[in-house]
Amino acid sequence: QVQLVESGGGLVQTGGSLRLSCAASGRAFNRYGMGWFRRAHGKEREFVASIDWNGGDTYYADSVKGRFTISRDNTKNTVYLQMNNPQPEDTAIYYCAAGLMYYGRNPNTYNAWGQGTQVTVSS
Repeated sequence: QVQLVESGGGLVQTGGSLRLSCAASGRAFNRYGMGWFRRAHGKEREFVASIDWNGGDTYYADSVKGRFTISRDNTKNTVYLQMNNPQPEDTAIYYCAAGLMYYGRNPNTYNAWGQGTQVTVSS
């Protein structure tokens, strides 16, 4: 089992950029697919992006495709979410998740979750 800690959230203006990080501790990070999800106030949790265990394949929600990039560095046990040109509707708590040999869009199949980091986008 891995433990996850997100960082990098904060206040950003529309059109700016922000990079979220998720540091994993525990064993065999390179066997876990990683995902980013978010929950806006009053809304359900939604999928943002995911990446397979070696960084060779990625998925994105249509709402962030072309603006956000997920990546990982297995030497640092860290996954990133680069947020370019964020919009007010991207305001949410962002969570990273780890799925043992899984990296799809279904949150129920992820094994571990971080505590979340708040991202607020001002117009």
